[in-house]
Amino acid sequence: MRIILLGPPGAGKGTQAARLAQGQKLAHISTGDMLRAEVSGGTELGKLAKNYMDRGDLVPDEVIIGMIQGRLKDGSGVILDGFPRTIAQAQALDKALTVAGTRVDRVVYFKVENEELVKRLSGRATCSGCQSPYNLSTAPPKKPGVCDRCGGKLAQRPDDQPDAVRRRLMVYEEQTAPVLDYYRKTGKVKEINAVGALDEVYGRLAAAVK
Repeated sequence: MRIILLGPPGAGKGTQAARLAQGQKLAHISTGDMLRAEVSGGTELGKLAKNYMDRGDLVPDEVIIGMIQGRLKDGSGVILDGFPRTIAQAQALDKALTVAGTRVDRVVYFKVENEELVKRLSGRATCSGCQSPYNLSTAPPKKPGVCDRCGGKLAQRPDDQPDAVRRRLMVYEEQTAPVLDYYRKTGKVKEINAVGALDEVYGRLAAAVK
């Protein structure tokens, strides 16, 4: 299957995509992870992308499309997390899948209210050593600023600061939400409530892709 997970930043797509990929034995492609790897590696692409990401803006279509197309050539099963984010990206994806002799099978939309998203995102922190995730409000470390697992220093991403979060949500509404309407016309969209315990949300996701 070729599955797309849509939803605003902080809706939990990445967490659930990783679990679904393991359960369904599908490749998990996260454009966010791919871009952050480029930033960490100090590549030219990473330097270009960092300027947009730190402001909460979307990385230009041509950059993202080029990254994704290289991963879709064989037409194998995949979960796309964070792509497409614009109509142009959705159209480019359709063309790439057509060339590979496949198509999108299911689109799942993660629904979460904006107030909940700001709370989730502005509280996120990650260990600079082992990359363990935390939420300073709902799942804080035992010692402030210190990872429970390895003792590394916790840090927040620049785009998870409250002002950047609100901008990311505004950008989402302006540029990414129309993608949902694009796929609704195909009759392949399933909407799930993405608020609740991880197992509850996964159960809704698994039912939606059947």
